[in-house]
Amino acid sequence: MMEHTRRGWTLRKRLHRRQLMSTGLGVAAGLSLAQAGGLAPSAMAQDQGTPTANTANLSQGVLPDHRLLLYYGFPGNENMGILGEYEPEELLTHLEAEAERYRAVDDSRPWKLGLELIASVAQGAPQADNTYVADTDKKWLDSYTQFTKDNDLLLFLDVQMGRREPKDDYAGLEPWLKEDHVHLGIDPEFHMRDNEIPGQEIGQVTAEEVTEAQNWLVDLAGKYGTTRKVLIVHQFHHTMIEDKDKIKPVNNVDLVIDEDGWGPPEMKQETYNVVITQEPIEYNGIKLFYKQDDPIMSAEDVLALDPVPDVVIYQ
Repeated sequence: MMEHTRRGWTLRKRLHRRQLMSTGLGVAAGLSLAQAGGLAPSAMAQDQGTPTANTANLSQGVLPDHRLLLYYGFPGNENMGILGEYEPEELLTHLEAEAERYRAVDDSRPWKLGLELIASVAQGAPQADNTYVADTDKKWLDSYTQFTKDNDLLLFLDVQMGRREPKDDYAGLEPWLKEDHVHLGIDPEFHMRDNEIPGQEIGQVTAEEVTEAQNWLVDLAGKYGTTRKVLIVHQFHHTMIEDKDKIKPVNNVDLVIDEDGWGPPEMKQETYNVVITQEPIEYNGIKLFYKQDDPIMSAEDVLALDPVPDVVIYQ
């Protein structure tokens, strides 16, 4: 019975997500390589030196003492999330107003606010290196890293990977991830295998690749003496994380599985049940879509989910 239920959920969810791709992000169809920057990871990286390992701060982190509320997207592109609809100062005003709605429902854990910026953008064309992904321009990474630092916000850098290996994509973000307030997001939807093309297939990562990212973040935090890093892995389809049952919490890094995808509240609750409630690992998240969710879940709806999300993201 469970397998039959899951197959039914999978079909409906896949169709809904395909609709999202054709209207908005669509493998970043509305984002040119020039806008993204087109920098290879090696071009993004800078000389990091060889800092001495320092694990003294790894006992500290934003989870579990806080809940996180994030705004997601790409600068200047309103089709890719609310982050692209406003300049940072105005965006922060909207984020704080949203946070007040959540605090009014449940403020038993303080809400820590932040942004999730798409740092590598899947493309519908192969590009010169055949990776089907373009890196976000350094100017955006620099400016949003500074803005979030100045305003006591978190910043998550989200990688879409294309045909790159996951680590080959996020390792180039070390110049920004070394900052204490900057964390990592991975979007398996756009991680392609073999001859797959973003937007035509739903991508995936393996449990081994998630564990590799967890361990890399532990090493990074120790290298630069930061507090614990958070890793968000987005998921709306059960195939997006292969061998998910093999993923375990890793000491000194906090893992969040975020229920992604859009639709009416009943569908989102069903999806949450499949990818979160039935498959718990460590921390839990949900993403809401201002333009596509109809109607959008209220703060009361979100905080009534079981388990209650630790992370809430708006796109």
